[in-house]
Amino acid sequence: MNRKRIIVACGAGIATSTVVLDHLEELFAKEKQLVELIQCKISEVASMQDEADLIISTTILPTVYKIPAVSATAYISGIGMEKLDREIIRIINL
Repeated sequence: MNRKRIIVACGAGIATSTVVLDHLEELFAKEKQLVELIQCKISEVASMQDEADLIISTTILPTVYKIPAVSATAYISGIGMEKLDREIIRIINL
């Protein structure tokens, strides 16, 4: 099984993406998924997408990307977290 690369982005690449990154580390450990998490600013995502499998963003996605992209607002609000967990696991298992 290949290690999946996931970009975790927020406006500044620091605050909310760190919250999401921490949650994802726990999720992937629990699911025994091998992933590489890359934290960055949303403005950097377009130039990084060719080396990744999934984009998870806490901000509005400013463009359409070549790879799947999901909004992580559920992880910030606490509403719909389990549904988002399932969606992310589904995407990385494709």
